Amino acid sequence: MRRDLFDEEHQLFRETVRDFMAREVAPHHARWEKDGIVPREVWQKAGRLGMLGFSAPERYGGAGITDFRYNAVIVEEIMAIGATGVGFSLHNDVVAPYLVNLTNEEQKQRWLPGFVSGESITAIAMTEPGAGSDLQGIRTTAIPRGDHYLLNGQKTFITNGINADLVVVAATTDPDAGARGITLLVVERGMEGFTRGRNLEKVGMHAQDTAELFFDDVRVPVTNRLGDADGQGFAQLMQNLPQERLSIAVAAVAAAEAVLAETVEYCRNRRAFGRPIGAFQNTRFVLAELATEVDIARHYVDKCILALNAGELTAVDAAKAKWWTTELQHKVIDRCLQLHGGYGYMLEYPVAKAWLDSRVQTIYGGTTEIMKEIISRSFGF
Repeated sequence: MRRDLFDEEHQLFRETVRDFMAREVAPHHARWEKDGIVPREVWQKAGRLGMLGFSAPERYGGAGITDFRYNAVIVEEIMAIGATGVGFSLHNDVVAPYLVNLTNEEQKQRWLPGFVSGESITAIAMTEPGAGSDLQGIRTTAIPRGDHYLLNGQKTFITNGINADLVVVAATTDPDAGARGITLLVVERGMEGFTRGRNLEKVGMHAQDTAELFFDDVRVPVTNRLGDADGQGFAQLMQNLPQERLSIAVAAVAAAEAVLAETVEYCRNRRAFGRPIGAFQNTRFVLAELATEVDIARHYVDKCILALNAGELTAVDAAKAKWWTTELQHKVIDRCLQLHGGYGYMLEYPVAKAWLDSRVQTIYGGTTEIMKEIISRSFGF
């Protein structure tokens, strides 16, 4: 079915992004996988091409573009080459709404120019060793002390955690208030008491710097708080999580499409018993099933993108997209690996790396189980 989501401007932008990925990312990503991190200069090169922070107003260096189709183009081109180490989507899709929509003029002037140029890499720190999907279980505290907070606690599994210059940290400013006590603070590189732990060893996504963060009596100025009062953090997180989950769904479908296309080509060329393995009925039926499901998922996600642009994407819509597409991604890649036979288990083949990288998709951004819980609440039981 023909895809009609993008206009000519989006296609021109895609050419720019695709060229950047071919030139600046694809030839180097294998080395970054070994290093466990993407060099900072890659971010700065992307910034010069307008690939970062384009939702920021023009007076801060951005383009003032809030059309999520541009975000989707970047995610799709990253996944097309399996460059899962490049954390641009976390920067553009997840952190941007906090820095663009929840900041005052002084904060915008301080943070947005570097955010757009790639000089300031960002992260968001919600997950803790004892609190993942249950954000109300956050134990990191930010105790008000006049013109600053004393921040204490630990975060883990933080994407861009090693490279990050600005970290949006969810902390409780009133431990007795539950969700109403959560406040978001921006912690900056170099603040005394802010340290980074391990660059965590993961099953996949080896080029992505995923870190532990520690806060030991970090003095965070009140001027680094997002929002005009304490206790607004939980509502701010809930408002922005649908976009984060949609970004994950976009990546899931794009990854499934890329692996499926590679597998079709493999089945066309790989021979067994004197003929291409694609000539066997089982192979054809598996590919037919996967192609159908991926196509259906693609059109639902595209519809969600338009809903987000119109301000109509609900938490339930996003939860449906997130759990279905990530589970589908895992299924598609697993079936494609099977069709590769023994070669599918070899890391030199893209399907093997994609299989490893895909496993976390059903976990971060809210697990499949939590997504189903969100959806089920809409029934009013």
